[in-house]
Formats: sequence, structure tokens, C-alpha cells
Amino acid sequence: MSEILTLFSDPTVWAALATLVVMEVVLGIDNLIFISILTNKLPAHQQTKARRIGIGLALILRLGLLGTVAIIARLTNPLFTALGHSFSWRDLILVAGGLFLVWKATKEIHHNVDPDHGPDMFEGSKASLGFASAVGQILVLDLVFSIDSIITAVGMTDHIPVMVIAVIVAVSVMLLAADPLARFIQANPTVVMLALGFLLMIGMALIAEGFGAHVPKGYIYTAMAFSALVEALNMLSRRAKKKR
Repeated sequence: MSEILTLFSDPTVWAALATLVVMEVVLGIDNLIFISILTNKLPAHQQTKARRIGIGLALILRLGLLGTVAIIARLTNPLFTALGHSFSWRDLILVAGGLFLVWKATKEIHHNVDPDHGPDMFEGSKASLGFASAVGQILVLDLVFSIDSIITAVGMTDHIPVMVIAVIVAVSVMLLAADPLARFIQANPTVVMLALGFLLMIGMALIAEGFGAHVPKGYIYTAMAFSALVEALNMLSRRAKKKR
């Protein structure tokens, strides 16, 4: 306990904690959008429960990964070389997660834009997505985002207590924002397509990262913020027209 008090008496530690909390919250947006879209396909009485389980699993995964920081750090060691790039376990996980996101977002977009997708396209109806299937898919993306988050955190600070606090704060914010975000997405069909576009972009960025092409996160989130701003203006315009 005295070591922790001594640690947090250092102003640089507080600065690192604040930076890490912001970074973890921003990185959690990707995960939260996916959870919101997926759980909205469940029956209404299961949606909140699925979100809480999904976000709870994200917390458990990240805290568990923090307990194996030495192993996580080794995930960046090269395994083999192909196409002029040395692939590590982290690269393979990012590529697999990116492909999963692109596949999932593409199927969702097809389901939303095809007026005659048939009774069996994309599991048929909203209620046909099983609870266990939804939680399983959330767990897959939780793992990808958690590994990327922890590796980024390890690069920012060497202090485990700082990482633990940042993860807990970020996941708590996700938990508070999950239901309002899901309701907002469900109430605004055009926002669903925008969010799916975000998932496609994030999936492609993960694949590019896995192949060694670093895409600055600032570019991605600036594009997302700009798109969200344009959509907000469109929503205000539609409301004004309805009032008139």
C-alpha cells in the first residue's frame, strides 16, 4: 500500500494516468459500437443483459491480460516473414479481428439495404440471433481490442496499478454509455449505417496494422468525429423539416 501511495505522489504518474484513461475510453468506442449494434438484434429483454455481460467480459479480459504483461509484450516478437513483413502473434490477431469486423459489418449492411434479403439471410430476424451467439461474437472482438489496448498501455507506462485504474475507469464509462448509445442507434436508422461504416473502417485499419501499415488513430477518430457531426446536422435538418 505504501508503494502505491508513493507511486501516486509523483505528478508524472497522474499525467500518465489521465492520458491512459482518455486513450482507453477512445479505444473503447470501437468495441462499444460493435456491442450496441449486435445486441440490438436480440429480443428486448435480453439486450441490456448481453451488453453488461459483453462489457464485463472486456473488463475481465483486460485485467487478466494485465496479469500477464510479460507474455503480452512477447506477442510483438516476430514469428515468421511473408510478403516482406515479419508477422507476430499481435499482427495475426489484429488481421483476424479486422477480417471478422469487415465480414460482420458487410453482412449487417447487406441486411439493412437489401429490401428482399429473404427469411434466412443474416440469421433471419432480429430475435433469431441467439444470446450465446451474441455473447460469443462480443467475446471475440473483446479479445482483439483488449490485446491491442493492453499493448498500447504497456508502451505508455511501466506501472501496473496505473494500467489497472485506467482500464477500470474506461470500462465503467463503457458500461454507463452502453444502453443510451444502443437506444440512440436503434432509434435512428441512418446512424446504424454510419456506425457500420465505422466498423468497416476500423476493421480495415486493424488489417492494415497487422500487415505493418500503421494508420494513426488520430486520423481514424477525426474521420469518425467529422462523419458524426455531418450526421448530427442531417438529423437536425430532418427535425426542422418535420416541424415545418
